[in-house]
Amino acid sequence: MNLHYNLQGNHACAMGAIAAGCRFFAGYPITPSSEIAERMSLELPKHEGVFIQMEDEIASMGAVIGASMGGVKSMTATSGPGFSLKQENIGYATGAEIPCVIANVMRGGPSTGMPTRPAQSDLMQARWGSHGGHPLIVLTPESVKEIFDETVRAFHLSEKFRTPVIVLYDEVLGHLVETLPSADADKNETPARKWAKESTETFLPYAATEDFVPPMPRPGDGYRTHTTGLTHAEDGFPTQDPETVEKAMDRLLKKFEYNQSEIESYETLHCDDAEILVMTVGISARAAKHAVKTARQQGIKAGLFRPITLWPFPEKAFQKYAAKAKTVVVPEMNTGQLRLEVERLCTKKTTIKSINRIDGEAITPEEILKLLHVVNK
Repeated sequence: MNLHYNLQGNHACAMGAIAAGCRFFAGYPITPSSEIAERMSLELPKHEGVFIQMEDEIASMGAVIGASMGGVKSMTATSGPGFSLKQENIGYATGAEIPCVIANVMRGGPSTGMPTRPAQSDLMQARWGSHGGHPLIVLTPESVKEIFDETVRAFHLSEKFRTPVIVLYDEVLGHLVETLPSADADKNETPARKWAKESTETFLPYAATEDFVPPMPRPGDGYRTHTTGLTHAEDGFPTQDPETVEKAMDRLLKKFEYNQSEIESYETLHCDDAEILVMTVGISARAAKHAVKTARQQGIKAGLFRPITLWPFPEKAFQKYAAKAKTVVVPEMNTGQLRLEVERLCTKKTTIKSINRIDGEAITPEEILKLLHVVNK
């Protein structure tokens, strides 16, 4: 018998983390992500895991990093103001190559903004929020099921590539309730991270490897290593030698470039012959999908390109379809962050149109369909 059950988006994020093998959560309550922490506080004790409510968002991120360095799959969850506070430690985790997962359920801003209203204003912050031009993986689901699936995948990517991974979605999806097949909750845990196996005498914690991802020393295995946020050589100790720094930074970037095919994910709908290409994410993509299907029924050659991996952005795939289109339409609940990527990747002959909302309301299918009709004339 194929059983189904109803699940809220934020609860799906928590259950995805549990299914992926997450056994440590540190967080601080913040609307509209608090249900993730609440569910983790109930589920982790059942799986011999640990839940800690920290004193603030900075400490939460620090605790997650510490637990991960101790060998445990770890996660935190937050929203805009808390995400801002986590940025320094996210940068540290990137530089020191410490796996962890951060869920950011976006709300209206800036500052404390509108805690119970949706937005998509953290798209650029998710990639560029911390200083230093570091690489980062950001996943943007568009349904409750996909929140579950992408949270599982976030742990897989984080553990395999030794990096923070951000699961980014808006308040609407966080509080949306949808039906999922029960089999989703029984997914196997993600693969364990690559542990060091060589001699403790010769081990270099940041040595270059074929896939550009060095193995981590497992606590208790006898490795004596140095971990720092300072730019470091292969031995883990700080350096400012230009040649060594360039080599270290080059490897940090190349582990994403070399493994792009495994990291990259996107969805297409009617893109092959699309004269008008809609590009968007999250709840706006749900509206866009409906609008594109309706437009097709009305004789308009519209298509949808939806990045699931927002960063690194699936550039080649997008350019393939954008090159065929006369117009690219970008609906987003901000003042134009995704549009910047479209402008960067499209040729000058491509017309770009935006639909923006910053009032705490989601973009509707009707708004997108109306613009498709205007563009098609």
